[in-house]
Amino acid sequence: MSRRLATALVCLALTLVQATTFADDIDFQRDIFPIFQAKCLTCHGEKEREGGLKLLSRSDATARADSGSPAIIPGDSAGSELMHRIRSTDEDVVMPPEGTRVSAEQQQLLQRWIDAGAEWPQSATTQHWAYIAPQRSELPTVPTAMADWVRHPIDRFVAARLTAAGFAPAASAEPGKLLRRVSLDLIGLPPTLEQLAAFQRDPSPEHYERIVDELLASPRYGEKWARQWLDLARYADSNGFQADQFREVWAYRDWVIQAMNNDLSFDQFTIQQLAGDLLPEATIEQKIATGFH
Repeated sequence: MSRRLATALVCLALTLVQATTFADDIDFQRDIFPIFQAKCLTCHGEKEREGGLKLLSRSDATARADSGSPAIIPGDSAGSELMHRIRSTDEDVVMPPEGTRVSAEQQQLLQRWIDAGAEWPQSATTQHWAYIAPQRSELPTVPTAMADWVRHPIDRFVAARLTAAGFAPAASAEPGKLLRRVSLDLIGLPPTLEQLAAFQRDPSPEHYERIVDELLASPRYGEKWARQWLDLARYADSNGFQADQFREVWAYRDWVIQAMNNDLSFDQFTIQQLAGDLLPEATIEQKIATGFH
């Protein structure tokens, strides 16, 4: 199968693996600091230090604030002022004072993190994750009972998480459901009745692989996956305010779709959008990529 499928499988597996955080596996950078970024750092970050509290390092978070109590007492969530504030129903006390409150799930994560010792790696807030070189992980050992379930190295990581949580893999989906899932995942559309009937007659792995290759080769693939990037880039066909005038920027939308369908490498996908017009002998397409920004 193509590199696009391998990438899609990796992304899907990592999403599934990271979707559930177990009690003994809370990652500060992934699970805790994003909560601080979204809910706390506007008032307790680099520029503001309301109440004498700063949440940019463990030493700051565990120091006494103006209230006389530290926001975080490692190992003692019940005694930590941070937990009192985010759980309070008093509008004069609750944190954050405005906007969306800290969700019950986020509160539970913070509680478990504090009770586990509030580990705060020094590099977590001083070095962005994008500048940390990835390290190849060793493949986890798979329980004998799940050996037949594993078909790809990524499955070993999923199997390890499932085992740690006391779960077993779900049963394989029947052909109709499987075909519907992969079609919606790759092109955003359900399979046709003809495709469904053909796969139900022959649900072999070889037939499934041919279907996946056909979906990846479909122009609908780029249309489906371009949507996420266009949303992040804040693409729209009109201004979106005042008189909402129409904008002639559809060429950029089409460029993103074609980039997805042509399996453009991520470095070129990025470079052409940031500085396509500065490339030697820049093509019209490369200028369009930069033109949107």
